[in-house]
Amino acid sequence: MKVEAECAACILNRAAAEIKMATTNPALRFRAMIELIHVLKKEFKPSAVPADLGTKRDRLVKRVTGNNDPYKRSKRLCNENALKLLPYARKIVEEGYTQQDRFKRACLCAMVGNMMEFDIPGHNFTFGTLRKSLKEAAKDLVVDDTSKIYEVAKNSNKILYLTDNAGEIVFDTLLVEQLKNMGLTVIVAVKGGPILNDATMEDAEISGMTRIADKVITTGTDAVGFVPKEVSAEFMDVYKSVDMVFAKGMGYAETLTEYKLEKPHALLFRTKCEPVANFFGVPRNKNVAKLMP
Repeated sequence: MKVEAECAACILNRAAAEIKMATTNPALRFRAMIELIHVLKKEFKPSAVPADLGTKRDRLVKRVTGNNDPYKRSKRLCNENALKLLPYARKIVEEGYTQQDRFKRACLCAMVGNMMEFDIPGHNFTFGTLRKSLKEAAKDLVVDDTSKIYEVAKNSNKILYLTDNAGEIVFDTLLVEQLKNMGLTVIVAVKGGPILNDATMEDAEISGMTRIADKVITTGTDAVGFVPKEVSAEFMDVYKSVDMVFAKGMGYAETLTEYKLEKPHALLFRTKCEPVANFFGVPRNKNVAKLMP
């Protein structure tokens, strides 16, 4: 997926919010924004991928401010609030009569979890909306490949599950549980270092994912989405060995659509911005479960 014109405003808006969290030093804040504007002047072009520019932005902010994890407090709050709602979400999943129904319900909970993201213009997430969104998740499902995804998963042996945000990873545990109940081996990958509010190994432990998945690894990089040239050898070995990939969030949707995929990928995310919604031909603030290729 390539950038649209409005992506520039989003990148700058998120940078301003992140810089404010990263440092109270006015000089460093100004310097970080000036450097980012220089990067955008050079890199912002129709051939650019939004997630790649997001990675460059976040690395710049971390380097200039000296704060390696500006979203640390936000991630903690996301995990805490998601864990409080986990029993409610689990009840929704367990009310399914069949394995396939429970699988779909778990997918919906995982997609609702993808709402837990901050500083996207026009995406006004609050913890108070989560319970209602879990209850109404099916109404917001505008691309529903869950039946196809279920059939492909059922005929697989080994799954790689790519997580997105902290807090969201708590709801991901419900889907990983369902995949395990289907007799599958599930390896979960979190980010190799802090980037935005994405889940790292610390969040995998807090969420309980390390106790549920067969194995939890990192991508080996702090990049947004899927960047083959940056991931670790361990991650790439796993990626090549599995039968199917589940990929959460817009960052993976933006980057995986840039590659010729050689195995099934289930994209599960919320359309939190217009460019992503436009790319997939759906409205904004909706749930998407798309099987690729």
